[in-house]
Amino acid sequence: MLKLSLKEGEYVNIGDNIRVVYAGGSGKNGRLLIDAPRDMNISRSNNDPNPEKRKDTYYPEPKISEEAQHEIKKIIWNERQKKAKSAKSETDKNA
Repeated sequence: MLKLSLKEGEYVNIGDNIRVVYAGGSGKNGRLLIDAPRDMNISRSNNDPNPEKRKDTYYPEPKISEEAQHEIKKIIWNERQKKAKSAKSETDKNA
């Protein structure tokens, strides 16, 4: 375990994509800002035996399947085609 003393505004980098910033505090309380990728599970300790029930606990959203991603791309492509056809027909009408 590493024990650090930080002044307000100082930070610690963990790896290439995690930064923990000390934002200040008073008494026995301190505030930390954590900048990390959204897919990283970050939780804090407390006395609650089941942290999943806590509303303020962050859990990353599950990834979208490859099939769903393909379907979304198809829908977007079709919508763009409709828009392009509509714009072309408007241009033809005005010409």
